[in-house]
Amino acid sequence: MITASAPGKINLYFAVGPKLDNGYHEVCSVYLALNLREQVSVDFADQLSIGVTGSLSAGQLAGVPTDQTNLVVSAARLITDKTLRFEIDKQVPVAGGMGGGSADAAAALCATGELVGSSAKIDAVRLGADVPFAIMGGVALGMGVGEKLTPLELNTELHVVLITTNAGLSTPMVYSHLDELREKDGLVAEFSPPAPTDLIDALAAGDIASIARLAYNDLQRAALSLKPELQETIDAALNAGALTALVSGSGPTVFAIAESAESAERIAKRFGSSALITSGPSAGARLEN
Repeated sequence: MITASAPGKINLYFAVGPKLDNGYHEVCSVYLALNLREQVSVDFADQLSIGVTGSLSAGQLAGVPTDQTNLVVSAARLITDKTLRFEIDKQVPVAGGMGGGSADAAAALCATGELVGSSAKIDAVRLGADVPFAIMGGVALGMGVGEKLTPLELNTELHVVLITTNAGLSTPMVYSHLDELREKDGLVAEFSPPAPTDLIDALAAGDIASIARLAYNDLQRAALSLKPELQETIDAALNAGALTALVSGSGPTVFAIAESAESAERIAKRFGSSALITSGPSAGARLEN
């Protein structure tokens, strides 16, 4: 059995542009890979099976598909038509806007390629817009639908607290609701969002305060409209000392940037078992055995 891992992520910046004919939106994203990694183990088998374990709650683990709809199966089939079995060790909250499913797909590509001895180049964006970044890791600017990646420099470690909830938000639903809100306000996006140069400069300088001040998420408006209680989580994180707190991607996980590891501990204490402490950046998909 071959094991690989890949990182979850947050979007330090996420601007949403026009909707494309394929259903995706043009975006501008600054991805940060987290030291919160999914592991996927793959081996040959007589019939398909997917086992799911991990540090998440039983309810979260139960929400992971164990049939052909799981992205690990789609990923493996880009490499081989052989029947496989998978073991997934989940660490990234499910349906939390943190790319856990994309990390699973990236790890499955890595492990399956090693298992069958294939080094063929795979068009990973076919599996989802976040999969190419889960393969790359680190920090990156994402354009297009998020798949056109440019590595960015980050001259510091960012301490991050993730505040989770068991009730997920559907990513397509959040995008659709953002479109509705914009149309209602007459603010339909017409142009591709530009790169956030001030944030990119702050990352290169390792200026944590400026990074926090410039962090931004267009999808937050729609996520808060669908789940208004997330604003209470954001406010509580700020009151506990976070430099900033935002909905992660399409939500409902909220991430808080802390000034230090000690500050992250204090913020997490405010939320008890619903908080996860992590940091970034982290490496992309890699073999673990």
